[in-house]
Amino acid sequence: MRNVAIAGVGFSKHVSKRRDVNIAELVYEAVRPVFEDTGLSPGDIDACVTGNMPGFEGINSPELWGSGQWGGLGKPALRITTGGTTGSSVAHGAFYMVASGLYDTVLTLAFEKQSDGDTTMGLNSVALADAASQFAYGVEMLPFLGALGGAIGLFVYQAASYMHKTGCTIDHFDRAAAMLRNNAVRNPYSHLKQEGVTAEDIAATRMISYPLRYGHTCPATDGACAMIFTTEDRAKAITDRPAWIKGVAACSEEPAALGLFGGGSVNLVLDDQRSCTFAANKAYKMAGISDPAAEIDMAEPYVPFAHLFFIYFERLLLCGQGEAPRLFDGGVMGIGGDLPNCPSGAVMSTNAIGASAMERIAECALQIMGKAGEHQVEKEVHHAVAHGLGGAANFNVVTVLGDRPN
Repeated sequence: MRNVAIAGVGFSKHVSKRRDVNIAELVYEAVRPVFEDTGLSPGDIDACVTGNMPGFEGINSPELWGSGQWGGLGKPALRITTGGTTGSSVAHGAFYMVASGLYDTVLTLAFEKQSDGDTTMGLNSVALADAASQFAYGVEMLPFLGALGGAIGLFVYQAASYMHKTGCTIDHFDRAAAMLRNNAVRNPYSHLKQEGVTAEDIAATRMISYPLRYGHTCPATDGACAMIFTTEDRAKAITDRPAWIKGVAACSEEPAALGLFGGGSVNLVLDDQRSCTFAANKAYKMAGISDPAAEIDMAEPYVPFAHLFFIYFERLLLCGQGEAPRLFDGGVMGIGGDLPNCPSGAVMSTNAIGASAMERIAECALQIMGKAGEHQVEKEVHHAVAHGLGGAANFNVVTVLGDRPN
């Protein structure tokens, strides 16, 4: 396979409601800075890969009717929809297009305009089919009932289980949430900006469902992200410091019955996330990384709730199981730490669902390129890992990036 680089990254403004633009205009806000930064024009693009959750906005085929606005008119187009991992899947689709030699330069676009629709209803439409099949086969439904509380109804089980196994406390969640909110203040593309927020402020927010508080949760965001994936030769002509895709992998467990590892993910052991570790091992092997904890310089896992800040740091093999709270206490995960975790503010601060996972990759690329601005980590970044989460907490996508090609 050919080496593949990210040569340009762009974001739209992220807020809860973008009433001032339609979807095509929102996406163009992210595309414009990519073209300006790289010096490319729509004529230089061979294909477009687009991702969002159309059912959330109640729309159809946005990759077609929006293409004229973002430079994709008349070009090969592919839309990918995989839930929370949509953005990761879009990036991997573009990676394989370039790596295989099918195209030389691919524009990726991922977005969500949640204010145009009803995300909860969209999620229910996905979940009900699985619930119906489980009822039909007599599968134990008690664990699934958590999903009736929306996403947080599922994740509170996960958080409580993780606390029980590791000794992690709600205070850890409060302090992690405060750190992420303050990281987001440094990020010009983030949605929630709560400058100076403290763990005490987070602890004062109401408990939604034990052990997660309102301050531990993510917002609903309108926003978009765009990137350019291209060949080694073209990347070197476009930018002095591209970010290279070193390894990619994805793994999904069955959402209910047996699953790849024998248990399925809709059960009371949601914090295991073995599919994440499986995908991470595959991606690291592809990237030539044998000791992630020593070789990875920063991480952008998918963290829509505060407890996942710890779980995915471990499941991405950046420390031993149950060690993340202790490392956090020691300052390892801060922007100035030995292994910064979510310097962008994470999904907890910005959650345009279709774009969220691609923004993890984009943030890693910015760190490698040295273009992250005020939220640039203090250490030099040679390798970074990005992660996407989707489905019923059962689908994990991992991307390893570096400052040199394979």
